[in-house]
Amino acid sequence: MSYLDPRAGQTSGDTTSAPEAWHADDPARPEHLGDVTEPDKKSRGRRRAGKPAKGRAGRNLPAAIAVGVSLILLVLASLLVWWPAFIGVIVVAACAGAWEMGNALRKTGAKAPLIPLMAGSAVMTALAYYDGADSLVIGLAVTILAALVWRLADGFAAVRRDFTAILMVAVYVPFLLSFAILLQQPDPTEDGKWRVLCTLLAVVLSDTGGYASGVFLGRHKMAPSISPGKTWEGFAGSICAAALGSALLLYFLLDIPVYWGLLFGAVLSVVAVVGDLAESMLKRDLGVKDMSNLLPGHGGVMDRLDSILFAVPTAYLLFALISANLS
Repeated sequence: MSYLDPRAGQTSGDTTSAPEAWHADDPARPEHLGDVTEPDKKSRGRRRAGKPAKGRAGRNLPAAIAVGVSLILLVLASLLVWWPAFIGVIVVAACAGAWEMGNALRKTGAKAPLIPLMAGSAVMTALAYYDGADSLVIGLAVTILAALVWRLADGFAAVRRDFTAILMVAVYVPFLLSFAILLQQPDPTEDGKWRVLCTLLAVVLSDTGGYASGVFLGRHKMAPSISPGKTWEGFAGSICAAALGSALLLYFLLDIPVYWGLLFGAVLSVVAVVGDLAESMLKRDLGVKDMSNLLPGHGGVMDRLDSILFAVPTAYLLFALISANLS
């Protein structure tokens, strides 16, 4: 329809036609058009009534708190009350993470076969528990080979296309997460459970310290194109909180000197932040906000494992280094 274009200041077609209506929220609306009625505040309040409480990220806060507390209690109970349950927790987390990653990577056109990858996740965890790091590597190789053979049914073109996705899922999720089992060795009932607990608490301290420092002191963006909320001040707070907290944890729980605890916490904080950024970059490339909706208020399992996946193999190496230097 012909109309008078007030934005361009000129006529188009029949000048007798009515001008186009401007919406009150249109940023291009000229300031002199002040006769548009603003929405009634009371009606806006009524529209909001009855909605569940949301956080700044638009998440359901009660659900997020309930799920977060439940996960913490589950991990603590499996570590401190009945340690064999911790193996089951890792198997479930690894399988769920592999499922989420495989589905997310389908957006790129790759088809990582979920059945052999999820089965391989359970096998890798079991091999890490029964026979250590060497068998874990063998389990990784067998899982990748099984997934490639599975895709071979669709031809060599499918194998070439999906190889990177298969490798990424197998290494990124079950292989790295299985180091949490290796942290328990050789004695899961004594020092092993404390090593795992110190590692997880170091990641929690890093996240908490980074969040607090970012909120109160954050000024300089760390990686705005990947994670706009992260700042260098928050990064410094992550390192300080993890280093100081780990120094106390390792000293009182494992009788490890304070200077080793400071190093342990600082290094784990750095790799935890790197893991978080890597997950954020992957989700940005895939165009997704969360890996799934398995955990209400949190997103997916991978959205909770992002920092931990890089932290557990690093902690395994650091404890081996500490043990070699203190023996």
